[in-house]
Amino acid sequence: MNSIICGVDVSKDWLDAHVWPGGAAKRFANDATGIAALGLFCRGHHAAHAVMEASGGCERLGFMLLWAHGMPCALVNAKSVRRFAEAMGYLEKTDRIDAAVIAHYSAVKKTVPTPPPSAAQQRLTALVGRLCQVVGDASVNKQRRSAARDAETCASIEAMLAFLKREERRLEGEIASIIDDDPLWAKLEQAFRSLKGVAGRTVARVMAELPEIGLISNKAIAKLAGLAPIADDSGRRAGNRHVRGGRAGPRGILFIVAAIVAKYDPHLAAFQQRLQAAGKKKKVIRIALARKLLVILNAKARDARSEFANAT
Repeated sequence: MNSIICGVDVSKDWLDAHVWPGGAAKRFANDATGIAALGLFCRGHHAAHAVMEASGGCERLGFMLLWAHGMPCALVNAKSVRRFAEAMGYLEKTDRIDAAVIAHYSAVKKTVPTPPPSAAQQRLTALVGRLCQVVGDASVNKQRRSAARDAETCASIEAMLAFLKREERRLEGEIASIIDDDPLWAKLEQAFRSLKGVAGRTVARVMAELPEIGLISNKAIAKLAGLAPIADDSGRRAGNRHVRGGRAGPRGILFIVAAIVAKYDPHLAAFQQRLQAAGKKKKVIRIALARKLLVILNAKARDARSEFANAT
């Protein structure tokens, strides 16, 4: 028997809900009061869970509060929902129609509720995200400094760079404290940093943006990071297997760190040399090294999690 699902289309100000099957629909404000009413609406129509798209952060309040009100909630990929809509012939696009499409997609896909991250995980993710913003702002200001000519502008940029440097160090200290205070995270950090070239900032990015590391297979973690080659075969044609999708943040840092680790780790260095000897393109080697490093980190995380579980 199919479950009753409430699809929710999220915008900055509104939450449009649609119950599948049944067709009941209603709009709620995207605030605490509206979300509480949405939870009552879901329960009133006997929905097993609510489903919403990941919408650039606008969904966070609704997702967290629905769980707090006892209504399980799932997040789905917006691009997948859009492609499903086109395949099913939904040519029109309104908030109300989108809510119905999300519910229909969820019913076909048989999505399951996604439990919210812990408070510590949320704080780590927020701090790591802010650190990335500060580092990016510093890079922009360094470029501006190189182009500046008058003394007053240069002094202003220097003052901004000094502030950003202090903020960067403060955030790094907060992140390090969060990791040190959690016994499991501390063990994971120790395992990751056993590879020469893997620094604290890399550990923080992986823990914040790939919290599944060590909990899923090597193939699954590579696909999650967008480092798994995707088959493109049809009939007699064997197409090139490109990587696509996945989480851009950890993928970007893995590209950089893998090249550094390959200078020190004999296994990764030998792997790189075999690819070069085979005449592989630089981009292919770069992707393969990042995937190899991620697989190594995933294995280390799996062992660390197992040791921690056996010790407690």
